[in-house]
Amino acid sequence: MEFRGLRQTIIVSFLTFCCLSGNLTTDIEKKNYDVNLISVKDQVHVGVILDMGSREGKIVLSCISMALSDFYHLYNNYSTRVVLYSTDSKGEPLPALSAALGLLENMKVEAIIGAQTRAEANLLAELGEAAKLPVMSLSPPQTDNKYPFFVEIMRANQAAEVKGISALIEVFKWRDVILLYENKEYERDFIPSLVNSFQEITHGSVAYKSFNIASSSSNEEVIEELQKLMKLKIKVFVVHVSHFLAPCLFLSAHKLGMMSEGYSWIMTSTSMNSLHSMDLSVIESMQGVLGFRSSIPASMSLHSLTSRLRRKFYLEDPNMEEIRELSVDEIWAYDATWALAEAVERARLRNSITRSSKGVVLLGEILQSRFKGLSGEIQYLNGKLISSEPFEIVNVIGKGEIKRIGLWPCKEEGQTRKESPQQLLIHNRRKLASTIDLERIIWPGGSKRELSTSETVKLRIGVPVRLGFKELVRVDHNLDTNTTHVTGFSIEVFKAAVGALPYEVQYEFIPFEDGNGNPAGTYNDLVYQVYLKKFDAVVGDVTITANRSQYVDFTIPYTDLGVGTLVQNNGKENMWIFFKPLSIPLWIASAAFFIVTGFVVWVFEHPTNENFQGTPGKQIGTVLWFAFSTLVFTYTEKLSNNLAKFVVIIWVFVVLILTSSYTATLASMMTVKQIQLNARGNSIGYQSGSLGVIVNLNFSGIKPYRSAEEYSRALLEGSKHGGVSAIIDEVSYIKIFLAKYHADYSMIKTKSITNGFAFVFPKGSKLVHDVSRQIEFLRQEEKLIEMEKTWLHEKRTLISDADISNSDPNTIDLYDLRGLFLISAASLAIALFLFIVLSLRFRNLIRGLMQLIGRRLQRSRMFLSNCILKLWQKLN
Repeated sequence: MEFRGLRQTIIVSFLTFCCLSGNLTTDIEKKNYDVNLISVKDQVHVGVILDMGSREGKIVLSCISMALSDFYHLYNNYSTRVVLYSTDSKGEPLPALSAALGLLENMKVEAIIGAQTRAEANLLAELGEAAKLPVMSLSPPQTDNKYPFFVEIMRANQAAEVKGISALIEVFKWRDVILLYENKEYERDFIPSLVNSFQEITHGSVAYKSFNIASSSSNEEVIEELQKLMKLKIKVFVVHVSHFLAPCLFLSAHKLGMMSEGYSWIMTSTSMNSLHSMDLSVIESMQGVLGFRSSIPASMSLHSLTSRLRRKFYLEDPNMEEIRELSVDEIWAYDATWALAEAVERARLRNSITRSSKGVVLLGEILQSRFKGLSGEIQYLNGKLISSEPFEIVNVIGKGEIKRIGLWPCKEEGQTRKESPQQLLIHNRRKLASTIDLERIIWPGGSKRELSTSETVKLRIGVPVRLGFKELVRVDHNLDTNTTHVTGFSIEVFKAAVGALPYEVQYEFIPFEDGNGNPAGTYNDLVYQVYLKKFDAVVGDVTITANRSQYVDFTIPYTDLGVGTLVQNNGKENMWIFFKPLSIPLWIASAAFFIVTGFVVWVFEHPTNENFQGTPGKQIGTVLWFAFSTLVFTYTEKLSNNLAKFVVIIWVFVVLILTSSYTATLASMMTVKQIQLNARGNSIGYQSGSLGVIVNLNFSGIKPYRSAEEYSRALLEGSKHGGVSAIIDEVSYIKIFLAKYHADYSMIKTKSITNGFAFVFPKGSKLVHDVSRQIEFLRQEEKLIEMEKTWLHEKRTLISDADISNSDPNTIDLYDLRGLFLISAASLAIALFLFIVLSLRFRNLIRGLMQLIGRRLQRSRMFLSNCILKLWQKLN
């Protein structure tokens, strides 16, 4: 058969299970219903795989049987009949697989209904693909693989449920929650969406994610995990577990006192849909739990089905707990069976005219089903039951009673409209508030008040008392009314950030001052008050430092990072300043190379180029014109000699570098005054109380100042008259200074050695994350820039360049560009050498010289021979 290949791949696991269970056979029970089967021409065998030992499994099987009974009672003229064969999965995946293989092998089933867990669904989905067999499951598979023969008969809309849970959390202003879910199995899709929704829409945070327990965990393991969660001091839980784990979880939580007043529990539809199938003791332990569950419209048919099942189970087992209400899984199984019976009839008609596989035809008919069932509109789009009915928001109020307190729609109104997270938050909150009755909620412990773990935060905020630069923080005392007013840029940013939080924060500003209104200590002393718990926070121009971060937490900075150098602009400049960018030797060398290059080009072009010929005066003018026109690249003479072109190319490159360097240096000289911060005789100023900035930059001869007025006075006097040549301070302070004295001073941004200003909170404070997030929003929306312009009066007169080096621009010397002139000289020498070697006149000259040297050597040899002969004669 087609499924034998799959069976061989899993036979090892199956045999292992069978050896452990000691039973290699599967009990298959044929289920009959009150319909005469004698006249039936065609029977279709369908397998049902459920946990028959559970109350839920028994009720689901009865719903399936009654669905067939009701269907064929209404359509008794149909020629097909579905015959059920039920088997027990024992709530485990391997027995479920064993049962499916037995049904395929022995009963030749053409479809399977069941799979109450994800593990079972995953195995049956694989089996359905191998055997081309439709599998109608009550649970989705564990993986994201596509299974064409797998049909999910339960209704799930995770996106809508996630938004509903986020809106519910936002309504009660819960800032921190704990997600409790079953192993990694449930994290694949639902949990990431829920976390993102918390962060983007509610501005809340998931303080902890617990996934260490499963339906197979013992009571001791569940209690141990809950005890860990109790130590976190967070009492809001979002629970996403199966209905198999939920009873043990809540019984253990009740035992530990976690279902008492002060706690809050929200359950997802995964387990809430099966709440009615749980024992009464479990439901009573869940008093105060809120949850989402799929809604089922009330109808006479549903009421009739419930009554018949209640009577049936009472007759079979009087001791069994009474069926109070059918779960949605049981109703979905009823509707799915109805859809299957109808699809079987249509499939038999089609099989008579097509050669396609029975499984393929039956699957197609199931997916085309569309009718009004007990749970609403039934349609399996892409193998999933479409969501049409809203979610119910229910409250467990004790004594087994579950009360609906609101609705959450599955279909969003205006889904094509794009909304920002803030707009979506307001829309969701308004939508939820209009459908939910908050006053009817019974919380754990029997409390009826609205619960919020985020109690109103009251902060004692310390603020520095400044003697200068009061644009950042200004403290004014009104003696008549005995009130204190705190204003400034830092205060405005803090108010805007806190005001945008999704919860209320109350605070009061307390100046850090002594009895005379003077600062009570340094900024380090002020920050340390938070560590001593005398202040709950500090707001002001407090710089983030590594030392302070050891005992307090900072938000992200709300100002620019780094320090700047404040200098006085040049008031009087030499009229010959344009000569200063280059040194005198460099000017001379440049002029000489212009002339030499022009002469060499003339040498190359003169023999053949008419533009370089003529009277001596004309030729000299041409040489000078051509040489200096390369400075602006405007020469018009065409070159014909390749050596000349080579020389000009190299020289144009040298000229480009030379002019670029000249332009950059001249621009710097005309903008910022030349100072050498480390030279003798120059003093550097800094703001009193921020000596660390100067120490980090290794400056000597430093002087402290307190205000912008003192800065201006010191710069005007200069180092020679008791002032300073420059002032080093953080960028924010320099911006305030330039707003007042923008015409006479400029700033160069030198180094990012400071981390900017931030707000101070105690270690571990949740406000650090929340306020930092709001500062990010203020910066993205450019509100921070608007407040800065308002309070700091920013002017467009500062020079800000993060790449400026530590030393200021200096005159360029010949030594700095010696490499360029060396390249140019080498090119001239090489070109002249090649020109001489390749010249015809040169070759003739060399030939003549060699002939002349040969004649001279011949004469010398003859003269020497005569001299030797005469000497020999005399000796003889």
